[in-house]
Amino acid sequence: MTLQRILTSEFPSWLDRSCTEYVGDLVTQGGSHEEAQRVAAESMNRSFPDGAPSPGNEVFHVMNQAGAAVGYLWIGQDVSADPGAWWVWDVVINPDQRGQGFGRAAMLLGEEYARSHGAHSLGLSVFGFNTGARGLYNALGYEPTSVKMLKHLI
Repeated sequence: MTLQRILTSEFPSWLDRSCTEYVGDLVTQGGSHEEAQRVAAESMNRSFPDGAPSPGNEVFHVMNQAGAAVGYLWIGQDVSADPGAWWVWDVVINPDQRGQGFGRAAMLLGEEYARSHGAHSLGLSVFGFNTGARGLYNALGYEPTSVKMLKHLI
């Protein structure tokens, strides 16, 4: 398993994919499609104001042993003033490749990359409905630092 930096020429299609997946997650969480699109667009514009890779953000293909991309990892410094605090902004393994250890490997490779670039911590957010990812992060030693809760009254 390796990480391969996404090429500048590949970035627009990755950005579209990542935004679409984020919209889907926000809708699954209970938001309207219109609100999800707005939030996702604002988030991507903050992180990639020129629609291209920006300093402090690294986007990688997650490559299997055969050299094929099985997903992606977006990692970089978090938005705090602490340059050693890093964040996993997004990690996605293609649906047909899940359950084969690629997510675990991607996270461990991301940790190595962050550490080699001065990180002393690595944070992430996970949607409550994503029990598979939550289980992986727990198994890798990530600990909750906050919890949001919601009750639908309808």
